[in-house]
Amino acid sequence: MKVEQSQGCSLSLLCSLSGYSRQAYYKRRLLEERDPIKEELLVQQVIGYRDLQPRIGGRKLFFLMTPFIKAHKLKMGRDHFFRMLGKYGLLNKKRRGKPQTTDSNHWMKKYPDLIKNMVPTRSEQLWVSDITYLELSSEFAYLSLVTDAYSRKIVGFHVSENLTAEGSIQALRMAIEGRQNKEGLIHHSDRGTQYCCHDYIKTLQENNIDISMTQSGDPRDNAIAERVNGILKMELLKPSFIDIEDARTAVTQAVNIYNYLRPHSSISMLTPALVHTRKFKLKRLWRNNYKSKPAKREETAG
Repeated sequence: MKVEQSQGCSLSLLCSLSGYSRQAYYKRRLLEERDPIKEELLVQQVIGYRDLQPRIGGRKLFFLMTPFIKAHKLKMGRDHFFRMLGKYGLLNKKRRGKPQTTDSNHWMKKYPDLIKNMVPTRSEQLWVSDITYLELSSEFAYLSLVTDAYSRKIVGFHVSENLTAEGSIQALRMAIEGRQNKEGLIHHSDRGTQYCCHDYIKTLQENNIDISMTQSGDPRDNAIAERVNGILKMELLKPSFIDIEDARTAVTQAVNIYNYLRPHSSISMLTPALVHTRKFKLKRLWRNNYKSKPAKREETAG
């Protein structure tokens, strides 16, 4: 009893010297004890998202976590959230270096740029295509993508063992098979041999798809395609794969997550699959890559 009274007196003395009441002291102690529990809850949720989207950015991760944070009455802003990610080693690091996938120094016909000042207003109005590499245990594989420029949905993809046109053609055929709107459609790409070859051009022409190509090697001329490549590799795919079958399985899963689960900042934080098939008032949260002047903040998706 005397020990408890002595501790109480000491606490009262400390509180008076620091300007805090005993009630405020105990409240602060309780909050300090809750912080590790709060972080543990959030970290476990982050790990769950990382299992599905290993390289998703911190800003989008915070957006996805906001309902959980509110539901559990946790007070945490974006800066605090980023500090927590850093504390537990959950921030992503950028990867560097890649093999060349485009060779535009060839004799085949190169088509003009049809989309220089174009702003897509509906799905299946403009497709953009590109190729990126994937690291295997002892070599590289190559991922061909076709993306709808308005909805940002990946509509065609294929992983191949080499840089021949066959992989790009397979991705294009997948996109064509899933096409719903038969009205005017433009296909935009760089001037690589895969996109200029006879079989690729023939496939586009047979399906009444207009052909557009970049006029330089500047990645900004095909910015949406480059951006989608980056999202898959930086957020949704592992740094390397055992073999090509491992890569194909992982890419299929990553594309489904990208299309159906990942919120996209350029389409009001909705998912590409949702925007692709429905009409929404979209608020672009970053610049439009196909307009030189500032775009309107709202437009209707088709």
